[in-house]
Amino acid sequence: MKKYLNLFDFSQEVNYRTEILSGLTVALALVPEAIAFALIAGLSPLTGLYAAFVLGLVTSVLGGRPGMISGATGAVAVVIVSLVADYGVEYVFATVILAGLLQVTAGVFRLGKFMRLVPHPVIFGFVNGLAIIIFMSQLAQFKTPEGDWMQGPALWTFSGLVLLTMAIIWGLPRLSKAVPASLVAILVIFGLVLALDIPTRSIGDIASISGGFPPFHIPELPWTLETLRIIFPYAAIVAGVGLIESLLTLNIVDEITETRGRGNKEAVAQGAGNILSGLFSGMGGCAMIGQSLINTSNGARARLSGIVASLMLLVFVVYGSGLIERVPMAALTGLMIMVALGTFEWASLRTFRRMPKSDVLVMVLVTLVTVFLHNLALAVLVGVIISALVFAWDNAKRIRARKHIDSEGVKHYEIYGPLFFGSTTLFNEKFDVMGDPEEIVIDFRESRVVDMSAIEALNKLTERYERVGKKVHLKHLSRDCRRLLKDADDIIEINVLEDPTYKVLTDKI
Repeated sequence: MKKYLNLFDFSQEVNYRTEILSGLTVALALVPEAIAFALIAGLSPLTGLYAAFVLGLVTSVLGGRPGMISGATGAVAVVIVSLVADYGVEYVFATVILAGLLQVTAGVFRLGKFMRLVPHPVIFGFVNGLAIIIFMSQLAQFKTPEGDWMQGPALWTFSGLVLLTMAIIWGLPRLSKAVPASLVAILVIFGLVLALDIPTRSIGDIASISGGFPPFHIPELPWTLETLRIIFPYAAIVAGVGLIESLLTLNIVDEITETRGRGNKEAVAQGAGNILSGLFSGMGGCAMIGQSLINTSNGARARLSGIVASLMLLVFVVYGSGLIERVPMAALTGLMIMVALGTFEWASLRTFRRMPKSDVLVMVLVTLVTVFLHNLALAVLVGVIISALVFAWDNAKRIRARKHIDSEGVKHYEIYGPLFFGSTTLFNEKFDVMGDPEEIVIDFRESRVVDMSAIEALNKLTERYERVGKKVHLKHLSRDCRRLLKDADDIIEINVLEDPTYKVLTDKI
């Protein structure tokens, strides 16, 4: 069953049975998710299903992370809901196309590398928050169409089917991994409900998924600067949210599969998928961590599973809507709850006492922003900013100066730690301008001049010594430090004096 698949740029070992069955399972799980996200945005269910098909197919074929699943997502739905209410669906299609163009641009200019700046506590918080969102979204299935909680036989029936689904997904892999446990669970619950005529909610009770092939459609709206002014802010947010969620999901799948995806290639694929989604009546989207985890937990590692999932989703819409609409929601609810439990980083809770308090704060804050605001991009941005400020503060406290006077009466300051905007105050406090001898040497062997604030600090320090008739030499400046000083020549005047003994910079800047 294992062969090597060579198509486009990929050559990897493919277990066809695992990939096809996993793709079928993902397709079944995509249906209620795509419908729900479309309804959240105030759109027709078919716009969500079309987006899931187009994005899933394009990113599976062209993306930088085999095995990752993309489709309509809640993060995008939350962004465009006000656009739908104020301007209508045509503006959504145009927004999605523009967002795709922005994502392609980001990939072409290799901006995916900036995901390296996302610290691990931020990823933990993002994943935990997303797991909580997935779990909480399933609680809505325990409510009646009127919005009240189920009671009596309906509640016990639905809960029993959900627990049975979870038990099969948990227990079957311990007996056999020949077939994806999630697919077996769905089929078993489907069979029980049909055979015993159990009254319970199905996909068809949410919305109809019957439709045709996604129609090609150029957005019908005025192509003016005013239109661009309206859609550009939404497009920028959709593009940013989509890239952040997709690249973080890529990192998570990388850890699970112990392989390495290509972030910039994934950004281009996500953009191409959104462009086509907007042109084929889809609401747009990005990578879906829940479906990606379903896929990888089933053992899928290749592109084939995503291709099968998207094609089967189209088959469901065009030919199999009558059958798929009868799939019990209890089976899909149990599956998504197991995904939420598997997504949550339980190990992060055990490391609370061993992690720095700042990392714990970042992780908890990112989780809370994700859960309560449902804004994944904002959550990650907040986490990165706080982590950067904590890092700057910690490094600002680490600057040190070891002092001694040599036999010739020259005082040496040996600097340790980076000199940057956060450490300039402590740096200046290390020097005794009035009490120092006529000549001093500042040694940067264990330090670096990092930014303009550091250059300004050096400039002011040398000016203070110059006013009292004393000379300052800078020693062991690294090449990039000297370049930074040279680049600042037109802005400020830094006094670096020639001293062949100490091998300092020979030109007075």
